[in-house]
Amino acid sequence: MKWIFRLLGLVVLIVVVGVVSIFFLPADRVARIAAEQLRGVTGRDVAITGEVSLTFWPVLGVRADGLEVGNADWAEQGPMLQAANAAIGVDAMALLQGEIRITNIEAESPTIRLEQRADGRASWQFTDASGEAQIETETAPDRPARAISIERLKVTDARLIYDAEGSDLVSYEGVDLTLDWPERLGPAEIAAVLRPTGSPVTVDAVIDGFAGFITGDTQTLRVTVDAEAGKLEFDGRGSTAGAVAGTLTLNTGNTGAFLQALGLSGADLPENLGRSIDLSTALTLTPDRQLALRDLVMGLGKNRITGAADIGLNDVPQVNAQLDVGALDLESGTSPEASGGSGGGGAGGSADTGWPKTPIDASGLSAFNGEIVLTAQSIDLGQFKLGATRALLRNDRSRMVFELRDVAAYGGNVSGEFVINNRSGLSVGGSLAARSIQMQPLLTDAADLDRLTGQGNARLSFLGAGASVDAIMRSLSGDGSLQIGRGTILGIDLDRLMRWGDSSGGTTVFDSLTGTWTIASGVLSNSDLLLQLKNYRASGDGVVGLGRQTVDYTFTPVALRANSGQGVSIPVRFTGPWSDISIRPDLEAAFEAEIDAKTDELENRAKEKLNERLGISGQDGQSTEDAVKDRVKEKLLRKLFD
Repeated sequence: MKWIFRLLGLVVLIVVVGVVSIFFLPADRVARIAAEQLRGVTGRDVAITGEVSLTFWPVLGVRADGLEVGNADWAEQGPMLQAANAAIGVDAMALLQGEIRITNIEAESPTIRLEQRADGRASWQFTDASGEAQIETETAPDRPARAISIERLKVTDARLIYDAEGSDLVSYEGVDLTLDWPERLGPAEIAAVLRPTGSPVTVDAVIDGFAGFITGDTQTLRVTVDAEAGKLEFDGRGSTAGAVAGTLTLNTGNTGAFLQALGLSGADLPENLGRSIDLSTALTLTPDRQLALRDLVMGLGKNRITGAADIGLNDVPQVNAQLDVGALDLESGTSPEASGGSGGGGAGGSADTGWPKTPIDASGLSAFNGEIVLTAQSIDLGQFKLGATRALLRNDRSRMVFELRDVAAYGGNVSGEFVINNRSGLSVGGSLAARSIQMQPLLTDAADLDRLTGQGNARLSFLGAGASVDAIMRSLSGDGSLQIGRGTILGIDLDRLMRWGDSSGGTTVFDSLTGTWTIASGVLSNSDLLLQLKNYRASGDGVVGLGRQTVDYTFTPVALRANSGQGVSIPVRFTGPWSDISIRPDLEAAFEAEIDAKTDELENRAKEKLNERLGISGQDGQSTEDAVKDRVKEKLLRKLFD
């Protein structure tokens, strides 16, 4: 029993001596050894500056007034970590055994600088921090090297600077970061809180084989970014070299608010075009920043997009994608202001409001270059309704071209291209060809004109420039043509008009309608409109103010069988704003035409009588006046020679 008490006393004495010896450890020596171990972990220069003191509570270790961890030799932003106040914790049991093992590092209000280059180099890639990494500390050459382990890293109120080559510098203030790495060969858990705009954004990650991960090995990882307005999750594999592959999901209730919470430029996106997003895709990112998206499914409110995309994350992203948008609804995603207000007339506005004068922001055209192949079951543009659509979108330095390869619209087919150019001011233009189009629904959607029916072909080229829809419409130039087969004109009965002068209503059925036009300064001019009917022929001449939304057009029908086959015409004039067009017979013009015709007839009859009285007959093409002169000259010559 006495030996047992002696043995216990010896143990207590050893513990007491060990604990007391801790109190006499020089703090600067512990700090120096800790710095050497950090240098071994990171492969970077580590300096502990300022006053150094030994701490016993809550963690055994040292506290220094300055800690600095160097960056990669190619980095340009300065030290990787710089803290004015830092604490380094050590393992007490290891310390009793004469070994200084770092268990945790804490830094208050540090500056952390992370840099990445386009060739895949990253400043957080460490060269000597594998699971087997060991270093030599202040020991004799024949002593074994001490094993390194850092179980916990805690940073509070940090400034985080991220510099990716080819992108803008990103800086976050007030960042809290915790790294839990209890086993050197095991996983690490990372939890961070960022406050780019004051609202907290949490980042949680679990990285398997963390020791290998920080040296550039590819490891399994799971990352969640959670903000009040949305959540992003990734589950797959990745490395610090920039190689990533796995499944990405994104759910946002308000995409603009989510982007702003991350410190990025937000946008007030349309309701069904990104205001809320439900996305999932298989993602692959290579170290040279080539991003591939496969099995892409993106819900945008009422709209759903599927497909695949390849994106080069350069200064200006290079995009190549194939997307199927299904039944695309753009009408409900347009705000009233963007569609011309509530004054009526759809996107065209009304006679009172005209076209929208709100400045158009076309800066988004510079966001990417590339090609997107687009297919759709149908497209509702609000003002226009399209059926099955195949199109190619090309964008090159703020000049976007929509190549309409095959578009079903209004019972027919449309092809051509539409161009939006914002390289030096906004302009729009294009050339379109429509075949077998039903004119009534097209004109109703385009200009709120529903009085013309029939199926036809049309050709149109146009160009306009300006900062608003109103400015573009007032600057339009171009030309076009129209050919319509059998159809009707609603609101006027030519037979009733020609017989009784009644223009109060009815319907006119025609056999064909053709015409060409030119556009200059937002005014469409036409002078060769020709309408063919069984007993009538009609011509048209006038202008349509595309910019001012007005019309001044004279339509002149001719009754071919009236007036003993000579025909009778009564012009009909269409005037006023598009929303309230006035239709009335132009009787004054009709009377003037009739008077001119009667005047010519009487003049011809008078000339004939005069020729009979004088006994002269004009040569072909000779006027009566010349014939009289010749007759007088002949008589004078005869008198002279007689």
